[in-house]
Amino acid sequence: MKPFVFFLLAMLVAGTYQQTYAQTAKRVVITGIDASKKPGDDFFKYANGIWYDSIRIPDSQTGVGSYSFLNYPQRTRLKGILDSISASQSPAGSIEQKVGDFYASGMDTATINKRGHEPLKPLLARIDGITDVASLLKSVTDEQKAGNGSIIDLYVGPDDKHSTVTIAQFSQTGIGLPERDYYFKTDSSTLAIQKAYQNYLTRLFELTGTDAAAARKNATVTYDIEKQFASAHKTNVELRDVKANYNKLAVAALSTKQPALHWAALLDNLGAKVDSVNIGQLAYYDKLNAMLDSVSLADWKIYLKAHALTNYSNFLSQPFVDASFAYSKILTGQAVRQTRAEEMTQAVDQSLGDALAQLYVKKYFPESAKKRMAVLVDNLKKAFEARIDRLDWMSDSTKAKAKDKLHAFTQKIGYPDKWRDYSQVVVKRDTYFENRLSANNHRFLSNLNKLGKPVDRSEWHTTPPTVTAYNNPPLNEIVFPAGILQPPYFDVNADDALNYGGIGMVIGHEITHSFDDQGAQYDKFGNVTDWWTKTDYAKFKSRTQQVIDQYSKFTVLDSLHIKGALTVGENTADIAGVAIAYDAFKLTEQGKSTTKLDGFTPDQRFFISIARIWRVKTRDAYMNMYVNTNPHSPAKWRVNGPLMNFTPFYKAFNIQPGDKMFKPEKDRITVW
Repeated sequence: MKPFVFFLLAMLVAGTYQQTYAQTAKRVVITGIDASKKPGDDFFKYANGIWYDSIRIPDSQTGVGSYSFLNYPQRTRLKGILDSISASQSPAGSIEQKVGDFYASGMDTATINKRGHEPLKPLLARIDGITDVASLLKSVTDEQKAGNGSIIDLYVGPDDKHSTVTIAQFSQTGIGLPERDYYFKTDSSTLAIQKAYQNYLTRLFELTGTDAAAARKNATVTYDIEKQFASAHKTNVELRDVKANYNKLAVAALSTKQPALHWAALLDNLGAKVDSVNIGQLAYYDKLNAMLDSVSLADWKIYLKAHALTNYSNFLSQPFVDASFAYSKILTGQAVRQTRAEEMTQAVDQSLGDALAQLYVKKYFPESAKKRMAVLVDNLKKAFEARIDRLDWMSDSTKAKAKDKLHAFTQKIGYPDKWRDYSQVVVKRDTYFENRLSANNHRFLSNLNKLGKPVDRSEWHTTPPTVTAYNNPPLNEIVFPAGILQPPYFDVNADDALNYGGIGMVIGHEITHSFDDQGAQYDKFGNVTDWWTKTDYAKFKSRTQQVIDQYSKFTVLDSLHIKGALTVGENTADIAGVAIAYDAFKLTEQGKSTTKLDGFTPDQRFFISIARIWRVKTRDAYMNMYVNTNPHSPAKWRVNGPLMNFTPFYKAFNIQPGDKMFKPEKDRITVW
């Protein structure tokens, strides 16, 4: 499996913050409360309703507000850096030169459009030259190194049973739609997406000179192969089974089990010198093995060309980019493309993220934030330990191991101590396509170079400017990049209630991921082991089942419900995250006070802050895809779900029977 990282996408718009909070030295004036709404009926709308009803989603976005959409304004800061750097002369080989020239090459649409799909022609010719399965697999592995995945997916990461060393790991892949069920559902929305995707494939073939009839036939061939792959894919819910994703096998045994894959040669072509690998989803590679015999070589060539075109379309001329966006519009509801500068800022972050990050943190990230965050994290860990001690369903022996795991946490704040080295990435101002491939190849080789070596526990799995946070169970770590350490999540000068309701809830959420349905299977060293007593684990699973059952009843769009089994980890972390943050807040001087500011008690401000950090409005098409594929609940239920289970919230806002969010105390879920 790829790194077992839980992402909490929680973003910020500076402008939105200014409209919501007028700040003056340690206090914040709260505005925008929709007093026409009862807090106990819909707290999300009570705290965010005025904004929600008046905000317009920009045509270039699928949503607006906090959460993932607030990386858009964060890119404005990055764009400012890139505009400045790309316009200046920097020493060859410096991070400024690489970052600036990479950005400039992507902004040079005249050169990109003039080249058309010329950069891709050598690859298409090599695919035409495939003569047998062996040469097909050689082409596949060569492209894997360049970031063009197709029928295999290799990642090098910690061995789940021996977390101090790395192992080659293969995951299911091979499809173009968001996940397997998109190939089999027959509702009108999914059928429209299937049609748009096949039209996209058809258009890409036409742009390379294939006539319309042949292009349509090629799209059908590609889609049919993908549908065969999809039939062997695990569902997103099935993928949550940590132990089922661990299938460490000797290469010799795999060569016997799946002879068509020629595993020894395949690994040699990839540069992976190993005698065993982990196959995350065996059924997929069994299916691939069979299809290498059953699918004709001519059809495989069509499929590989289609995936080369979809993987590289946004690196090519405008007609290819337009074709990609035409499909994306149907999938997400986004009305118009982002500006080229926005797209290229994201491209630099993806390809040279640590280089750009060094320039970002130097300009925007104060060390005072890092120090204050360390205190907050320590306070939240103390609060969580106290909650473990108070659990009435867990035995003392399991409690001791849970606390050992908590004490063993590594916490990373702001940015890494060691930056990635991009000296091997070749960047020129007039070769955008080749720049992307060089960065992709560097990423692959950097990952491959870890194979068989001790795990590098200093490595980060996100770029520091990204507004996010994550927990990585194999390393037993929690990570809070510089991007999220700004209002409304965090402000060194802000009211404690807002900091604990903001970044405090995020910290509590990430801590809990080490103890959710997946993270709880890893011990303090990051190994998948049974460290619980059987009785305690059964009680734990009973409580997470309550979370699944409750959230499965929440309606998102019309009859569309949250997928409780898919989102159980994130929902468990949300429920506990609120409780842990609240406990930590009550340890502060302000948390013990009842003094009102701006008409609200400290507890009320704490809960309002929680509602504000999940302020989001999305397009329906995007939300439909989100519910089907994302392990997080929609923003509204990241507020109302945890709060309806938390008794102090009832007391803070006098929630009474008859209120829509009211639950009898016996029905309020507590896991941690």
